Parts: sequence; structure tokens; C-alpha cells
Amino acid sequence: MNQLSNASPSPAPQRWLTRYYTGRGVFSLIWVAAAFGIGLHIPAVAAVLLVIYPAWDALANVVDAKCSGGLARNRSQAINALVSGATTIAVLIALRADMHAVLQVYGAWAIAAGLLQLGAAIARRKSVGGQWAMMLSGAQSALAGGLFLQQALKPEMPSIDRIAGYAAVGAVYFLLSALWLAVGAQRRKRRSIMS
Repeated sequence: MNQLSNASPSPAPQRWLTRYYTGRGVFSLIWVAAAFGIGLHIPAVAAVLLVIYPAWDALANVVDAKCSGGLARNRSQAINALVSGATTIAVLIALRADMHAVLQVYGAWAIAAGLLQLGAAIARRKSVGGQWAMMLSGAQSALAGGLFLQQALKPEMPSIDRIAGYAAVGAVYFLLSALWLAVGAQRRKRRSIMS
């Protein structure tokens, strides 16, 4: 089904989500560049980046929920914010052990956050449209979480590059969603002008 042509989303939430998805994608790309460019070579920077990523996700989910009708109306984002906040604390604790522990925390978080993102995208698809990339992103995040948990059991020491690869894929999904919503808005605008 072509969500772009069949959905009639409300312009205000769609504009918000276009900006929000763009911001999330850009932040993730900057984080990935820092992880690969600096974090791979300086463990202290990697540690800071590993704490920042779930903290940013918690903040982003709170802002999204508040701009989309409030925390009470957007329970999956509210829960996701709590999960990401708890993950931030868990990463701080896991960093005292080793990267195996950090990867385990990220694995559990990726599963939970992915399923919550999938739920939010499914709930939004009728009212806003263009949520296919967010649904795929949520499902893929949950699968990546399982892979992280499996990799954490292997003897070789993981590094931030595994998580950076995951974040890069997430950035692409956010930017695809923003582009899809923007193109859909332009098409509807052209149709309204022509009719």
C-alpha cells in the first residue's frame, strides 16, 4: 500500500515529525563520525559517547512525546524515555567492568527501544503516514539488540565501532523517514494547488 498517496496526514504533526526525524538523523550521523573518528582511538571519548547516546535518546523521546500531544497520549515514547534514561545509568555502571558489559546493556536497550519505536510508528501510520522506515528501524533495532547480546558472549573485546554501525543504520532510517514525509507534503501541496 502506498502510504504517500493514500494517507491524508495532518500538516502540523507531519511538519514536526519531519523536523524531528531530520534532527535525530543528523545527531546520529555526528555521533557516528565522532565514534569512528575519535572514539575508536581514545577510550575516554568512547566512554563519553557511549553514555551520551542513550541519554540523547531519552531526551529526544520526551520532546517528541510532548510535541505530539503529551506524555500521557504517547506512552511508547514516555516508556522509551524511561528505558533510555535507565540505560544511560546502566552504561555508566557497565563501563566500570568492560565493553562486554556495555554491549550487553546496549543489546537489551536496542531490543526494548526498537520494540517501543515499532509500536510508536504503528500508532502513527494512520494519522501521519510515512512510518514504514520507522517500523523497519524498530524491528531492525530489536534484531540488532539480540546480535549485541550474542556478540557480548564472545571472547574478543568489542569496541564502539559495533554500536556506531548500529547508530549509522538508525540515522539512515530517520533521514529516510524525514525525506518521505517531506516529499509527501510537497505532493499534497501540488495536488491542492492543481485542484
